Amino acid sequence: MKTHGIKLLFLILLCFNLSIAQGLKMNLEGGGEVELNKNNTPCLNETQRAEIHSILKENVNQLQQEGKLMPVNKQGGHPLFIWPVIKAPGVDYESVWAISGYVDENPAYPNQLTDYNCGTRTYDTSSGYNHQGVDIFTWPFWWYQMDNDQSRVIAGAAGQIVGKFDGGYDRSCSFNNNMWNAIYVQHGDGSTAWYGHMKNGSLTSKGIGDNVTQGEFLGIIGSSGNSTGPHLHFEVYDNANQLIDPNFGPCNTMNPDTWFQNQKPYLNTYINRIATHSAPPIFPTCPNTETLNLSDQFYEGDTVYFIIYLKDQVAGTQVSLLARSPDNAIYTDWTYDLTDNYYASWWYTSGIAPAGLDGTWTFEVTYQGQTVIHPFEVGILGTEDSSIAQSTVYPNPLQNKLFIESEANIVSTDIRDVLGRSVSNIKNTESNINEMDVSFLSKGMYFITLVSDENQSKTIKLIKE
Repeated sequence: MKTHGIKLLFLILLCFNLSIAQGLKMNLEGGGEVELNKNNTPCLNETQRAEIHSILKENVNQLQQEGKLMPVNKQGGHPLFIWPVIKAPGVDYESVWAISGYVDENPAYPNQLTDYNCGTRTYDTSSGYNHQGVDIFTWPFWWYQMDNDQSRVIAGAAGQIVGKFDGGYDRSCSFNNNMWNAIYVQHGDGSTAWYGHMKNGSLTSKGIGDNVTQGEFLGIIGSSGNSTGPHLHFEVYDNANQLIDPNFGPCNTMNPDTWFQNQKPYLNTYINRIATHSAPPIFPTCPNTETLNLSDQFYEGDTVYFIIYLKDQVAGTQVSLLARSPDNAIYTDWTYDLTDNYYASWWYTSGIAPAGLDGTWTFEVTYQGQTVIHPFEVGILGTEDSSIAQSTVYPNPLQNKLFIESEANIVSTDIRDVLGRSVSNIKNTESNINEMDVSFLSKGMYFITLVSDENQSKTIKLIKE
């Protein structure tokens, strides 16, 4: 198969090495698989894990002696977690994570692997360690996400902080004996969740003995401790301090049901992000931050790189891409067959920004029933001296009111959903439109097009959470 570009290799991810193999796939110009290579070292060594258990036991006893321990009801049933990773507000991703490994249900070793779904998406070591948590890595742009606090760790269930360690080095690229930055939360039934590998200095200001609510901020995903790149290791113990697998499936031998409110599918097939770039992103050696080369503004004759970032790509599926011109007509489209199963992948194609079609374009991608739309500008509307080019709207994510800031006189607005249907259209040729009622919008993604009295326009993506 003909290949384009240079093969890139870099370390990333929890207790794995991560590499990107670039090459031509079904006429796509470049990109590739995010390839997980298993290693033989646990995220915590046996001494560290024993020390953590001992410290947590001491902390719980101390809180109990001081009368500060949250009441424990072991007959009340276990907690039901929400997903412990979310994107930060305003982050222009559909999703910021992917899964590299589940709990290993098979006690044999080495290379005796069984996850809860009877697959092998886990690992063990020759020393007898079987992976004990769910590993959730940031994708795309691991270090950029960490540097810009884009991936947040939240409490999967309400509880009381019974352990906390911060201050550890957070840009690990190799295996070591460093302690990770982590929060440990005990729940109302006495079970405990471990949240490990977080960014130095990012952890909640709350301390041991303080309560947290479900969904409360705990920290930022990092690469502290025994790690080769930013990820969250989520590990759970029941009220008898026995390891459990929070995911339930036909090969879960640890517990009889799921510990998630809405358990994620085994394959979380999703478009994590689409974007337009002035050049393909650069992935340097760990732990240097990626060069994204993002751009939403182009001039006639510029090369526009259209890039998609997928998780859990499925062999035998198709991805469809199209570019829509400012008059909402399809300018060009592509459909590609995906022939491999990948935990994470990125692919790109490119085109030349044409003359005579200045305005706001859209790049649209559809994969497995999900459609994502990204606006970009070509020509005069992409220049800084355009009176509408710097227009902004806030707050975004939306609340009940939307406010518009623009040097231009905005005389009409049109809000459309992801299917292109108009849900709000306002025209006012006599005065400037600077605020709108958007309380009627349901949760989801929208696009607002602002039009000035000089017939200039700009399209901005909106999120309603």
